[in-house]
Amino acid sequence: MNVATKIADPMAGMTEAELRVQLADFYHLVSYLGWAELIFNHISVRLPGEQHAYLVNPFGLHYDEITPENLIRVGVDGKLLDEGGHGANPAGFALHGVIHENRPDVGCVAHTHTTPLSAITMKGFDIDHDSFYGAQLYGRVAYHTFEGITIYSDERQRMLKSLGDKHVLVLRNHGIAVAEADIPLTFMLLWTVQRAAEIQCAASSIPGPNSILPLEVKEKCARDAEALKDNAAFATLLFDAMVRKMKRDCPQFA
Repeated sequence: MNVATKIADPMAGMTEAELRVQLADFYHLVSYLGWAELIFNHISVRLPGEQHAYLVNPFGLHYDEITPENLIRVGVDGKLLDEGGHGANPAGFALHGVIHENRPDVGCVAHTHTTPLSAITMKGFDIDHDSFYGAQLYGRVAYHTFEGITIYSDERQRMLKSLGDKHVLVLRNHGIAVAEADIPLTFMLLWTVQRAAEIQCAASSIPGPNSILPLEVKEKCARDAEALKDNAAFATLLFDAMVRKMKRDCPQFA
């Protein structure tokens, strides 16, 4: 796949104000589902335009504290585009900035360190494609060797090369990053990867061999998942339903 031929601006038609609301909801969902990492990690969304600027969480706030108003605008060079009380986490610049600058098909990037995902990457395992969720990821996962905390600009191009045209980047001994065209699709992909990791960890704790899916079944499952992904309404329905549930359960996010 030539990513340069993909949609040039996957969220064209959405205003910055709309993106801010949707991104704040994404942060709250990650916290609600127990995937947050104190004040660390990032979810970013690229703003429309040729500068590839993106919105990201201000460093120092918990995900519960994120609002549409306090999200910050950052250039791909990591510099703030607006004056504000909080700066950006430099680790976010290295990973998110290089993807937004070079993958025009990607509008949103999410990075997490959940226990199942981090456990798999520490063991050196690849994402297993023999579960219902893992099979959906067949052919979509890339891997990057751990180099330390991602704060150095010289690692940017190596991470980009590792990602290639894939949508899931397993950061070995670290965590994962998922990248999709918009916020609902990125949430759906992150949830799928998380479920695959949870099942992989649970299965590894049960004695005996796993049931291995035939290659043609994995390929078919991945194609079917891609068809669902290409129907943007499917991801939006999922995202909006989870936002409504979260707001019912946690009125502070309403």
